[in-house]
Amino acid sequence: MAQAAAVAKPPAPPRRRRVSATPRRLPYLLIAPAALLMLGFIAYPVISVFYYSLQNYNPTKPWRNGFAGFDNFVQIFTKDPQFWDTLIFSAKWVVVEVGLQLLFGLALALIVNQTFVGRGLGRALVFSPWAVSGVLTSVIWVLLFNSQTGISRYLADLGIGAYGTSWLSDTSTVFPAAVVADLWRGVPFFAILILADLQSVSKDLYEAAEVDGASRLKQFWHITLPHLKDAIVLSTLLRAVWEFNNVDLLYTLTGGGPAGETTTLPLYIANTSVDAHNFGYASALTTVAFVILLFCSIVYLRLSKFGGDDK
Repeated sequence: MAQAAAVAKPPAPPRRRRVSATPRRLPYLLIAPAALLMLGFIAYPVISVFYYSLQNYNPTKPWRNGFAGFDNFVQIFTKDPQFWDTLIFSAKWVVVEVGLQLLFGLALALIVNQTFVGRGLGRALVFSPWAVSGVLTSVIWVLLFNSQTGISRYLADLGIGAYGTSWLSDTSTVFPAAVVADLWRGVPFFAILILADLQSVSKDLYEAAEVDGASRLKQFWHITLPHLKDAIVLSTLLRAVWEFNNVDLLYTLTGGGPAGETTTLPLYIANTSVDAHNFGYASALTTVAFVILLFCSIVYLRLSKFGGDDK
């Protein structure tokens, strides 16, 4: 008994403090309201479009409303020549606009990246059109293309062209006129992104290339262009999607005319839903446009190897 009493009892192990799960979940709880709002504003319209694409839904003809299955999609691909015309024009519009905007944006970015007097003012002037909304851009160019007070009248005063010429009403000039109007607003987008990436290129690379006797063209081809690859891929993809979905500028400039010459697929969708009130068929057109954009985006990113190693 004495020996047992003499033996000291070992100290009790310290109790482990239970870590509350609340601090770990706190960030998710804080972003939950915004996430739910985003989910509601994005997911609900997308699901609604998919749902109505399988319906005959026209508020002006309620007796025809009901489940249509894939009839809308069958009509799109087999009985609607306007769909193919607008899709072809949309592809033409995207290729021309994105190609020219990239070319001029790259040139402007290279220019304003140089050191010269008044560079800050030059950059502000170059980037300012991007801050103008699409509708306001359209209004500006409608005034510039006006046959009575616009550019064509001043050219006629100089003996170039005839008085009363309306470039937006002529099928041979409406496409170039619309392209110029959208170029004015779209070029600064490429210039901004490319200039931001240009400023991260190390000057040591250019100095080493000059020591090796590389010309300006070779420096651009082997140093500048590879460094800008990801920026160019991302900007062209974003701009292609935006140009494909362009409605405000073409709607305000031409309304899709003359004779449907400038009607893109999104503009056709807008006319089908807003003017004809055929929301079911317009939803099916929107679903097809979504699938086309998704497929082209995936293929473009795979072919360009965006974010990957060029080796």
